[in-house]
Amino acid sequence: MPVEETLAALDALVKAGKVRHIGLSNETAWGLSAFLAASEKGIGPRVASVQNAFSLVNRTYETGLAEFHLREDVGLLAYSPLAKGSLTGKYLDGALTARARKTLFNRTQRYEKTGTEEAVRAYVALARELGLTPAQLALAFVTSRPFVTSNIIGATTLTQLEEDLGSLDVTLTPEIEDRIDALHQLHGTPAP
Repeated sequence: MPVEETLAALDALVKAGKVRHIGLSNETAWGLSAFLAASEKGIGPRVASVQNAFSLVNRTYETGLAEFHLREDVGLLAYSPLAKGSLTGKYLDGALTARARKTLFNRTQRYEKTGTEEAVRAYVALARELGLTPAQLALAFVTSRPFVTSNIIGATTLTQLEEDLGSLDVTLTPEIEDRIDALHQLHGTPAP
């Protein structure tokens, strides 16, 4: 579908009052730039956000798209900040529970690639050393990024929701940022 056609359809929804702002999902830097260029020519509404996966083990958004936040005011709605639960550590060493998303939906292959478990293990160890739960460290990291407009958390239980919300009270000091960056340098982005 051509970008111009998509924007024209979305423009009709905005003008009808059914949509206030538009966003893209699973988009690349090239794709976002094409949408922005078309809207600058007067074709449809301007993109306000991109909803892409972003986490400690998937930092591909930083490579090209994060710059759009600074230069074009397009924010990230970060989904899968816990890497479908992997960054909680609950799947380490093949562990699996009956109600886990991995068990129920079997759609975690992105987070089962070579090197991902080693990275998860390192982030889990860092969180515990800091007196945080692994989920709190992972969520606090995502929330702290200047280009993140919204951190889309997921919780199956009230306990998980309370733990996730506890990440809002976590401050990542420069020392913690350095430790996270050192792990990123070592493990990279194993689950793009």
